[in-house]
Amino acid sequence: MKTTEIVIFTLLFLVVSGMGFLAARWRRPGDLATLDEWGLGGRSFGSWITWFLIGGDLYTAYTFVAVPALIFGAGAMGFYAVPYTVVVYPMVMLVLVRLWSVSHVHNLVTPADFVRVRFGSPTLALLVAITGIVATMPYIALQLVGIEAVLKTMGLTGDLPLIIAFAILAAYTYQSGLRAPALIAFVKDSLIYLVILVAIIYIPAKLGGWDAIFGSAKERFDAAGNGGITLNANNQLQYVTLAFGSALALFLYPHSVTGILASRNRNVIKRNMSALPAYSLLLGLIALLGYMAIAAGVTPIGKDSNTIVPQLFDKVFPDWFAGVAFAAVGIGALVPAAIMSIAAANLFARNIYREYFNRNATAAQEATASKIASLAVKVGAVLCILLIDPQFSIDLQLIGGVIILQTLPSVGLGLYTRWFHRGGLIAGWAAGMAAGMLLLYNIANPATNHDHFGGSAFPLSQLGFDTKITVYAGFLALIVNLVVAVLGTFVARALKSADGPDGTRAEDYFADQGDPRVHELETTAPAS
Repeated sequence: MKTTEIVIFTLLFLVVSGMGFLAARWRRPGDLATLDEWGLGGRSFGSWITWFLIGGDLYTAYTFVAVPALIFGAGAMGFYAVPYTVVVYPMVMLVLVRLWSVSHVHNLVTPADFVRVRFGSPTLALLVAITGIVATMPYIALQLVGIEAVLKTMGLTGDLPLIIAFAILAAYTYQSGLRAPALIAFVKDSLIYLVILVAIIYIPAKLGGWDAIFGSAKERFDAAGNGGITLNANNQLQYVTLAFGSALALFLYPHSVTGILASRNRNVIKRNMSALPAYSLLLGLIALLGYMAIAAGVTPIGKDSNTIVPQLFDKVFPDWFAGVAFAAVGIGALVPAAIMSIAAANLFARNIYREYFNRNATAAQEATASKIASLAVKVGAVLCILLIDPQFSIDLQLIGGVIILQTLPSVGLGLYTRWFHRGGLIAGWAAGMAAGMLLLYNIANPATNHDHFGGSAFPLSQLGFDTKITVYAGFLALIVNLVVAVLGTFVARALKSADGPDGTRAEDYFADQGDPRVHELETTAPAS
C-alpha cells in the first residue's frame, strides 16, 4: 500500500465530497423539490459554470484512463477521440441552441420530452427514454472503472473502497442534485489541467524526449505486428466513421443534454460551443500518455489495461504528486457519474414514472422519483463493475454509443423537420438497434479473448466484401435506421395515416385528446 498517495488521494476526495454536500446551499432556491431545481440546477448556470460543468461531463475518467489504454494497446487508432471532439462543437452548436429554445418554451427536461411533444407519440418517447438510460449505464460504469484502476495502483484491493466511494457520491448527489457536480467540476478540471501540464513537461524530460517516446512506441508495435503510430489502409475507414459517429452521438446522451438545458440562455451555449474545443487540446495531450507508458516500460496490473496511466504516474512522479494525479482521476470520475445518474433519473421520472405510473404526479413527487432512480442507476453501475469483466473499458462506452446513436432521427433530425412519421421512426429505431446489436455480437477481439462484443470495428468481409477494411458498427446501424425510417414514413403516408387519423398534425391531434402537455411546438424563445 502506498501510504503517501492514499493520504493525499483521501484528503482531496473528502474535500470535494464536502463541496458536494455544501452545494445544496449554493445558489439555493426556495425549494429543491422540483426537477427544474434538483435535476437542472434551476436552469440558471452562466458561461463559466456551464463551461466547467459540460467539460467535466464530457471529459471524464474515460478520457484519463481508457483513451491512453487504447493507444497503449492499439496505437494511432486511439486518437479517434481527438478529431471527433474537434468537429462536434461547430456541428452541434445550432442544434443545441434550438433544443434549448424549444425546451425553454415548453419546460422540457429530457430529450424524450422533446420527442413526446414533437411527434405526439408516448411510445416513441418511451423508446428514447429507455435507450438513453441503457446507453448511460455503461458510461457510468466506465467512470467507476477509473476509480478502481487508481485504487488498485495504490494497493487498495477488494470491492469495499469502490463501494464507499460510490456511497459518498450517491449521498451528495441525492441531497444537492446537479449543483453538486457543477461545483465540484471547478476542482476537477483544475486538477486535471495541472496534472497534464506537469506530465507533458516532466515525463518526456525524464524519458529522453519525444523522439525516444515515439521511437519506443514504433519499435514495440513493429515487433508485435499489430497497431502502429500511424493508421494503415485497413483501419482508416474505421477511424473516420468512428470519429464522425461518436461526434453525432455525443450530444444525444442524456447527460450532455442535461448540461445544455441547465444553461441560463442561448448565448451561454454559443459561448461554450466556441470555448469547449480548448478541452480537445487537453485530450490530445492525455492521449499521448499511452505512448509515454510504452517508453517508460509500464506494465498493467494483472491484465487490466485500465491501470496503465495510474501505473505510469506511480512510476515517474514523486509519491505526493502521484497522489494528486490519482485524485484528479478519481474526482474526474465523480463529476460525470453524478451528472449521468441525474440525467438517467430525469428520464425515468419524467418519461416513465409520470407517463405510465402517476400522470397526476406533483413536482415534488416527480423529483423524489428522480432522486430514487438516481440511486438505482448508481447501484446498477457498481454491479456492472463487480460482476462484469471490464478489461477493455472503452468497449463499454462504444457499445453505448451505438445504442444512443439510434435516437438521432427522432431527436436530432426532429428538431428541424416533422416530415418523419412516428411509426416510421419507431420502425427505424427497432431496425437500427437490432442491426447494431447484431453487428457488435459478430465482432471478435482476440486480444481480450472476446468472441462477441469485442469492440466496434466491424469487418466488411462479413458482408461479403473481399477486404480487410473495418467500419464503425454504429455508423452502419444508423444507416439502417434512417433507411427504414424513411421507408416507414412513405408507407404510413401512403396508408393515409399521416399523423392523426384525419391527417392532422400530431400536436393538434393529441391536444384534441385532452393531453395538456402536448401542444403546438414553438421553435423560438425569448432572448433571455
